[in-house]
Amino acid sequence: MEEEASQLHWNATYESKREDGVSWFQDIPEPSLSLIKEIAERGSAIVDVGGGASRLVDKLQEQHFEDVAVLDLSAAALAAARGRLAGTGGHVDWIVADIRAWSPRRLYDVWHDRAAFHFMVDEADRDAYLFTLRRALAPNGHAIIATFALDGPEKCSGLPVQRYDASTLAQVLGAGFALVRTIDHLHVTPWGSSQPFQFSVFRRAPDM
Repeated sequence: MEEEASQLHWNATYESKREDGVSWFQDIPEPSLSLIKEIAERGSAIVDVGGGASRLVDKLQEQHFEDVAVLDLSAAALAAARGRLAGTGGHVDWIVADIRAWSPRRLYDVWHDRAAFHFMVDEADRDAYLFTLRRALAPNGHAIIATFALDGPEKCSGLPVQRYDASTLAQVLGAGFALVRTIDHLHVTPWGSSQPFQFSVFRRAPDM
């Protein structure tokens, strides 16, 4: 989808539905939180790509992570999360941007993406995403990328997705990204449907 059409789609989604009215809602953002805690320190720079209104940022603040950014195409989604955290005292860098065109101003130690990359069904979109990843992730940094598994849904929010396992995802990332671990996760939607996911953690080479 073109950037403007994508923004319209996701803004309309978040403006028309309650927080728990979308299939990807998680009251407790696992296994994302546990994976981040395994590889990050409190001072690590973390960016949650496609974070939307996710409660991951809430939990990261509760765990005293000090340097967190949340990036999403939808201003409405970030406004919902920002409003929820108002008055908590923690600082979050809220970034409204299309990951395919974002120009990061700094490097991050942890790149977390739960279900943004699998919307990159066109090669040009995948290439743009990976170009941004390489610009944003520090050498020796970690990328946590979660997508629908090979037996997962073929669409989400009415849009087609590309499904992966750890092997096919590693091939797409290419040289310079070493697979650290992968886990299968069965996400249960707010209305009780099951969606198979894979979560893979990659470490970027020190000399990239």
